[in-house]
Amino acid sequence: MTYNVQIKVMLLKDLLDPQGKAVQAGLKNLGFNGVNDVRIGKHITLQIEAGSEEEARKIADDASRKLLANPVMEYFEIETLDS
Repeated sequence: MTYNVQIKVMLLKDLLDPQGKAVQAGLKNLGFNGVNDVRIGKHITLQIEAGSEEEARKIADDASRKLLANPVMEYFEIETLDS
């Protein structure tokens, strides 16, 4: 069975996000003064062939730990979508 899995990768909350700060400054320059913080991350979608949803999530978790996220600087969240 094919499972659609989304992975959200974000910088750890304690780390400075220079790209987010640049976007925040740009928004302020455009008049969006109510935006107090911007964090930029990655959104990754995988289609995984697996025998169960649990197995698909495990594959996504392994891929995230080994390649998609840097555990020193980032955290990730996995969501399984309806096929």
